[in-house]
Amino acid sequence: MSLAFAASTRLWRQSLDVPEGVTAGQAVALSDFAREFPEFTDVPLAMGVYGERCGPQRVLHENDRIELCRPLVFDPLESRRRRAVHRRGEGKRPG
Repeated sequence: MSLAFAASTRLWRQSLDVPEGVTAGQAVALSDFAREFPEFTDVPLAMGVYGERCGPQRVLHENDRIELCRPLVFDPLESRRRRAVHRRGEGKRPG
């Protein structure tokens, strides 16, 4: 199985040989993720297997890839709202 994490500056991947029946959370704990990214050790990261969101209790199968996701910096809904306000404001000149 493998792990993948898209850090802000690079893509991190690691392959692991784990025993059958290991969970996603256990696999992350067995990996080098905490050593490579100590700033995320106290942050609950979303995770998925091949794009399907899952929790740390998910039992993995051979050749699964765990994808770890960074927390959002901006709320997507708030970002869309701000862009819409900005667009509406364009074209209006003080008169």
